Amino acid sequence: MEFLTNTHLFGILLSVASFYGIAYFRDKLKVNWLNPLMASIGLIIGILLLLNIPFDHYMKGGSVIHAFLGPVTVVLALPLYRNWKLLVAHKYSILGGISSGVFAAIISVILLGRLFNLNEILERSILAHSVTTPIGIGISDSLGANEGITVLSIMITGIFGVIIAPTLYRLLRIVHPVAKGIGLGTTAHAIGTTKAIEMGEQEGAMSSLAIGVAALTTVLVVIILQFFQWY
Repeated sequence: MEFLTNTHLFGILLSVASFYGIAYFRDKLKVNWLNPLMASIGLIIGILLLLNIPFDHYMKGGSVIHAFLGPVTVVLALPLYRNWKLLVAHKYSILGGISSGVFAAIISVILLGRLFNLNEILERSILAHSVTTPIGIGISDSLGANEGITVLSIMITGIFGVIIAPTLYRLLRIVHPVAKGIGLGTTAHAIGTTKAIEMGEQEGAMSSLAIGVAALTTVLVVIILQFFQWY
């Protein structure tokens, strides 16, 4: 089997088949809470363990996909360009929504941490749960926290956000694409953006904008907290 798995094509095909296979069954069975991104990660890990395939074999193709992450991220700017007038028209609402979301995420962790007397390392580890993984790891490192817990909290936040967002939007009658996109991008980062893109181009554009602005705002807030030794 090694001659089949120890190739670039194996990792690429396994990744693509896992993602689109899960997405197909989610739509077919109408299981809205199933996130193809996270579920495919679990499926790939399970296949590698079950068939005793070395991780290095998979990463030959996985590294090819990984190389496209940068260009794909840049491509997210295209919907922003197409919806530039919408962005400018709602600039104050957008900045207000992102800022309030960031402050709510940070303050809730601090207050709940104090309320339930959480371990200081644990509290610091989940402080950056609403930003993208690279930024979250950087914040975690600067706070002397546990990076593994930080990554886990980011994943859980993203998945939970994707699951409850459609229901919340329906219950609260949130229909504006800007509000939907900003909400998902600010709270559920990249995982939320995949859901926003499914909702529409405007939602996806606003969500991708929110990822960057929310990450920058979170970093600035953490720097201020550290500077004044409040955290």
